[in-house]
Amino acid sequence: MSTRQQIILLAHGSSDQRWCDTFEKLAAPTLASVPDSRVAYMELSSPSLQDAIAEGVVQEIHHFTVVPLFLAAGRHLRKDVPEMLKELESKHGVSITLQPPVGENPELGRAIRDVVQKTLAEV
Repeated sequence: MSTRQQIILLAHGSSDQRWCDTFEKLAAPTLASVPDSRVAYMELSSPSLQDAIAEGVVQEIHHFTVVPLFLAAGRHLRKDVPEMLKELESKHGVSITLQPPVGENPELGRAIRDVVQKTLAEV
């Protein structure tokens, strides 16, 4: 069994490609520096979370860590995503760990502060 794990940055998804492009840009530094990391979407966009897990399984990845690119844990992260992950674990015989949304990390608050301070300095 492989010891590789894949990090999946999970965004909600949108039918508007510009919305997806924003998340792809936000994810770019992570994708460039964290091996076996990728972006997936909960709904409305591709690749779906289901496709990302299935593709990982083909690559002999058996452990996945999902990092939600959400500001807070609403209904999707409390109910929908855990149900999806449970189904995917059962279907593929893998383990999937769901992390808290990035919005709960104090580092994000500091990053927002830095953006605001930079904006004020440019005015």
